[in-house]
Amino acid sequence: MKEFDWNLIKSFVAVAETGSLSGAARRLAASQPTLGRHIAELEAALGVTLFRRARRGYELTEAGSTLYERGRAVSAEANAFSLLALGSVEAIEGTVRIAASEVVAAFVLPDMMARLGEEEPGIEVEIVASNQVENLLRRDADIAIRMVRPAQNELVARKVTDIPLCLCAASVYLDRRGRPEKPADLADHAFGGFD
Repeated sequence: MKEFDWNLIKSFVAVAETGSLSGAARRLAASQPTLGRHIAELEAALGVTLFRRARRGYELTEAGSTLYERGRAVSAEANAFSLLALGSVEAIEGTVRIAASEVVAAFVLPDMMARLGEEEPGIEVEIVASNQVENLLRRDADIAIRMVRPAQNELVARKVTDIPLCLCAASVYLDRRGRPEKPADLADHAFGGFD
């Protein structure tokens, strides 16, 4: 590239994060044809394919995933540069979509969301309470809180909290089936719960 157009990176990051030209167009207040042209120009200039065009939108290729984190960092730096030039103090704001199981959404997230609201009032949280595992690479959600590690190696997993679990039983059931004395005794008991 002779003279680099930074808008290409901004378009690339927006398409990667929204998973579509239409979503990126809304985010950047640009037209879909312009964004499509930006992606084609960037792919031609870099000599790599950044996206797979799928029925559900644009999915990052391996090369695209590698470049996405760097592109996101460049975009963040460019935004910080603009804020500094304008004399603004950087504030975190916007909408974050969090996917969590129904149990976590009902019993764990409320305290976390209250603290987040106090610390970062500019962040609006959209909670998707579902027992389905969202695809973060397709941007079904920005953050997923799960009790399992993600299968996709490209994702970053962090422990958020400990969740105490317990087994409870009605005294009538225990009178009928017996009280377990050790963990091995649980094999003889029936369980009900969330999947």
